[in-house]
Amino acid sequence: MTDRGSRVLALAVALMPAWAVAHEHDRQQAAAENYGKVHFPISCKPELQPAFERALAMLHSFAYAKSAAAFEDVFAKDPDCGIAQWGVAMTYFHVIWGPPTEEEFAAGSAAAEKAGEAGASTDREGDYVAAISAYYQAEGPHAARVAAFEKAMAEVAERHPDDHEAAIFHALAILGVAYNSPPDKTYARQRDAAKILNRMLALEPRHPGIAHYMIHSFDYPELAPLALQAARAFAKIAPSAPHALHMPSHIFTRLGMWKESIASNLVSARTAQDWVAKTHPGATAFDAMHAMDYLEYAYLQTGQDAKAQDVADTVARVTSLDVPQLAAAYALAAVPARHALERRDWKEAAAQTPQPATFPWARYPYAEAIVYFARAVGRARMGDVEEAEQEVAKLAELQASLEEQKGFDWATQVEVQRRAAAAWLLRAQSRNEEAVALMRSAADLEDTTDKHPVTPGAILPAREQLGDLLSELDQPAAALAEYQASLFSAPARFNAFDGAARAALRAGKKREAKAFQRQLAALCGGSVPARAGGAMTAAQEGR
Repeated sequence: MTDRGSRVLALAVALMPAWAVAHEHDRQQAAAENYGKVHFPISCKPELQPAFERALAMLHSFAYAKSAAAFEDVFAKDPDCGIAQWGVAMTYFHVIWGPPTEEEFAAGSAAAEKAGEAGASTDREGDYVAAISAYYQAEGPHAARVAAFEKAMAEVAERHPDDHEAAIFHALAILGVAYNSPPDKTYARQRDAAKILNRMLALEPRHPGIAHYMIHSFDYPELAPLALQAARAFAKIAPSAPHALHMPSHIFTRLGMWKESIASNLVSARTAQDWVAKTHPGATAFDAMHAMDYLEYAYLQTGQDAKAQDVADTVARVTSLDVPQLAAAYALAAVPARHALERRDWKEAAAQTPQPATFPWARYPYAEAIVYFARAVGRARMGDVEEAEQEVAKLAELQASLEEQKGFDWATQVEVQRRAAAAWLLRAQSRNEEAVALMRSAADLEDTTDKHPVTPGAILPAREQLGDLLSELDQPAAALAEYQASLFSAPARFNAFDGAARAALRAGKKREAKAFQRQLAALCGGSVPARAGGAMTAAQEGR
C-alpha cells in the first residue's frame, strides 16, 4: 500500500466513532461481534439457535460470505436442519444488488435443494424453503425470478402474520422487484416496503434488516429525509458489519451531508479490510471498494482534493479482490474517472484504462462504460476529435450489449453517458446548437432514471454538464437554471455551486452569485481549492 493509502486507513482509525468499536454481545465471548438482534425460531437443535440467528443477522447486513459460512456450520452440526441450508441459499440471492454469477446461482440452487431434501419440521420452515426455491426454480431472467420470490414471500407473510422475519423479507423482496422494474417516480413499491418496515420497527428496534431496507426504500432525493433516522441508527445496530457502517452514507449523499458520509465510509473501509486480512491476505475487500467510491465522491464535493488523491491512489494499487463482484467493478472504474472529471483534468480522464487488467470486466459492461465515458469526455474536451469519436463509438457498442439485459436498466444509464460524451464531441467540432440539443436530451433522459444502489450518483450529472456547456457558450442565465435544477437531484456538489456562482455573476445576479459562493466556501470548510476551470475566488466574491 502507498503512503497515501496508509494515511487513508490511519485517518479511518482517527475518525472512527465510539459506536464502531466492537463491544460485548454475548457474555460467553471475550471479543464479541455485534450484528444486531433478530428472532427466528427454528426446530433444529436448541443449542444452535443463537448461531442461526447470528448468521441471519449477518445476512440482513449483506455480509454474504460470512453468513453462508455460519449457516453451513449450523448445518454441519445438525444435518437435519434444513432451514440452515435455506439460509445458505439466501446468501447467494442478492435481492437488491443484481443477478448472481453462474457460480453463485449454482451454489444457491444446490443449497435450496439440500434444504428441501433435509425436510422441514414445521410448516413455517417449509414455507421459507419453498419461497427461496421459487427464485431458483422460476423460468426466465433474474427479474422474473425476483418477482416469483416476492410473490412467494407475500404468501409466507400472509400465512404467518405474527412472523416478523416473513414481513421483513417480504419488504426486501418488494424492493427487489422495484429495482428490477422500469423506474417509477411515484416510488409506489418502495413506499409499500417502507410501510411494512415502519410497522416492524416499533416491534424490533434493533433489527438490522429494518434499518437497512428502510435506507434502500428512501434512497432517492425526494424521499431521503424520511430515512435519516434509519441511517443514523443502522451503524449503531450492527457496528461489526462493514456494509452496515457504509449504508448511512447513501442517505448522507442524497442530502449532501459530506462530513457524515466521509466518517461512515472511512470506518466501513477499515472494517472491511480487517475482515479480508484474515480470510484473503493481500486482497482488497469489495466492501472497502464500495466505501471508497462514496468516499471519493464526498472528498471531491468538499474540495479535499489531496485526500481524494489518496483514495484514487489506493484504488490504483488494487491487484486482487476477495470477491470480484459488481460493487468492486463499479468502484474500480468510477473512482479514477470521478477523480479526473470532477477536477477537469481532461488529460488524466483521456488516459483512463480498465484496471486491474485481470479483473473480469466483460461481466460488467456498465462499469467498463465509465472508463470509456471518461476517455470520450477527456479527449473531446482536449479537442482530440478523432480519438473522441472512437470512445463514443465504444460507448454505443457497450450500450447496445446491455439492451437485451433484463433487470436494472443499465442500458439507459450508459445511453446518458453516450449522449453527454457525444455532445462534448459536437462542441469540439463547433457544432454548438447540436451539442446543446444532445446534452439536453441526455439530461432529460437521466431525469427519467434512478441510480443503482451501487453508486453514490452519476459520474458527472448530465444536467450539470448542460450547465457547463451553456456557460461555455456564453449563455449564463440558461446555465444558472440548469445548475440549480441539477442541485435538486445531486445536492451540494462542488462544481454545481461553482458553476452556478460563475453563471450568476456573469448574468448580473450578484446577490445570487454571492449566495452560491458562500455555499461553496462552507462546503469546503472555508478554503476553496483552485481547479482547472477554477473555483470562485475571494476576489470574485467581493465584486
